[in-house]
Amino acid sequence: MVSHSFAIIAFLASGLLFDQLSAAKPGRFGQMARHPHRIAEQMMNLPKLEHRATASSQYRFLNSDTERYLVHSLPEVNFDIGEMYSGLVPIDPNNESRALFFIFQPTIGSPVDEITIWMNGGPGCTSLEGFFQENGRFTWMKGTLKPVENPYSWVNLTNMLWVDQPVGTGYSIGKPTATSQEETAQDFIQFFKNFQTTFGIKKFKIYVTGESYAGRYVPYISAAMLDAKDPDYYDLKGALLYDPCIGQYDYAQQEATTFPFVQQNANLFNFNQSFMEQLESLHTSCGYEEFLGKYLVFPAADVQPPKSFNSTTQASCGVFGMAKTAAYNLNPCFDVYEITSMCPMAWDVMGLISSAAKSTTYFDRSDVKEALHAPNINWRACAILSVFVGGSAGPEGEGDVSANPIEHVLPQVIEATNRVLISNADYDMIIITNGTLLAIQNMTWNGKLGFETIPNKPVNIGIPDLVYANMSQANNKTRFVGQGIMGIQHCERGLMWAETFQSGHMQPEYQPRVAYRHLEWLLGRTEEI
Repeated sequence: MVSHSFAIIAFLASGLLFDQLSAAKPGRFGQMARHPHRIAEQMMNLPKLEHRATASSQYRFLNSDTERYLVHSLPEVNFDIGEMYSGLVPIDPNNESRALFFIFQPTIGSPVDEITIWMNGGPGCTSLEGFFQENGRFTWMKGTLKPVENPYSWVNLTNMLWVDQPVGTGYSIGKPTATSQEETAQDFIQFFKNFQTTFGIKKFKIYVTGESYAGRYVPYISAAMLDAKDPDYYDLKGALLYDPCIGQYDYAQQEATTFPFVQQNANLFNFNQSFMEQLESLHTSCGYEEFLGKYLVFPAADVQPPKSFNSTTQASCGVFGMAKTAAYNLNPCFDVYEITSMCPMAWDVMGLISSAAKSTTYFDRSDVKEALHAPNINWRACAILSVFVGGSAGPEGEGDVSANPIEHVLPQVIEATNRVLISNADYDMIIITNGTLLAIQNMTWNGKLGFETIPNKPVNIGIPDLVYANMSQANNKTRFVGQGIMGIQHCERGLMWAETFQSGHMQPEYQPRVAYRHLEWLLGRTEEI
């Protein structure tokens, strides 16, 4: 019995040895299956970040007034954060009950006498999303374990200021009272002057940037700076708007352009033929096809008639809502901000809607609030209550009664600076690329209506991949090569248009190299993207 057992063991061992020898190198299919695991192992074994301590005596903006805003470290950020300030600055120095929260990171490049302001939209969504997941010095992306340094941070090029505004947004404090962009713009420029006074800043070039509903904030704040006629504090030199709400978004930037968008991305939506035919029929019968055929042309045909979409009286023509609902039915994790998203939803440190319950939202942690000199309030990425108090009034139904930016303030900013960039991402459904172009074709600036020629010049990104270059090496590809053609650019009369390929709504998050080039253009470091 014993000898028989040993014989079996020897036989099995010889078989295993034979298998190991004959299958020492997996076949093509097996190699492909193992490839992601090998890359993951290499990613985990990357060299650790170097500690780049900077003596506070070298901090450019540190003085007796700013010392209380200095951020020494941040929880979970296990490397030197350099010179950084944050906290509340009152709108009115005599009333500290209404104040805007900021994070200020001076450039890590050569010192420059300029400030680039960043705002997220909502309305009522924090600009700390931009700071922590888009263009800050370090980012903590969805589904990742910890923050990492961002090689494409805008801090590389310029002094960056992220601001939670208007009142009621993020860490900013006070009771919302505004019903218009004109009011919130005045609040902002008062805050900004107080900020500059505190930090000893004067005669700096100012650039105002933002995304989404900040497509309304940016032009109105920029126009308020121009109207102030005070170059010591408001020397506006340019503006940048990502996937912006600049026209009548519900009609031009959504409903009228939904069917062509779905058709263009048919493989992603995967709608059946009968539903596509239904959408196409409504696109025609509701007048969207005729509207696009007449007005989405180059040069612009004429000023577009006022159009808006009423979800009650025009419900049968709500192709955007129909397409969105159908997309959710097929893909429960569908995201109108980035249509390639699939299940499962990645955990998000910002605590946004797509988050799974894992831990306390980062910016609602007491240790984070203490580190940032933030108020001890319940922090949310987007305010529960409206930050405008006009009910459902206004062109976007947000209680914000100001006119669409294309009607006056955006042309004013373009004409004053001749340095405005508007960009839209092709995987964004909440603000559709052709809808933004349609809005531009309904705007008159520097004496002419819209663009005269159709945008067609490629955006060729030569910036190397500094984040996932090791994956290229693992794939036996050349490291540190450019990205290639990533969009379309077109510039006329001081307005640069940039269409971005393979990106969702938050462009600095999804395509950071492309966004970096956008910023270089805005700052005048280059004349084309």
